Amino acid sequence: MLITVYGVFALAAASRSAVQIGTRFSDAPVAYVLSAFAAVVYVLATIALARDSRRIAYVACSVELAGVLLVGVASLLVPQAFPDATVWSSFGIGYGFVPLVLPVLGLWWLRKTASSAPPVRGTR
Repeated sequence: MLITVYGVFALAAASRSAVQIGTRFSDAPVAYVLSAFAAVVYVLATIALARDSRRIAYVACSVELAGVLLVGVASLLVPQAFPDATVWSSFGIGYGFVPLVLPVLGLWWLRKTASSAPPVRGTR
């Protein structure tokens, strides 16, 4: 289920950013580049979770959480810098706060399933 939600967000963020950048980039370049960055993070997280690439998944989910928190705060404190919303604006309000909850669930799931995961090469 988690991988499916990440896949949906990867598709949604990539589609949204492609349309925004392709049709009206000059209106809100920072917001649209952040949407594209979010799409890359969602794609990376989806692939890493699907392939059980735990280190990459941890990094992707952590970057996602940091991005949601930083962009969320910035979009509230400096709204003029975000004339159009990003996936992570206002902590993902436009997506029902799923962008805020999703990385927390991803990190929780990675921790919860860590003991059942195969050992990482080079460690004992």
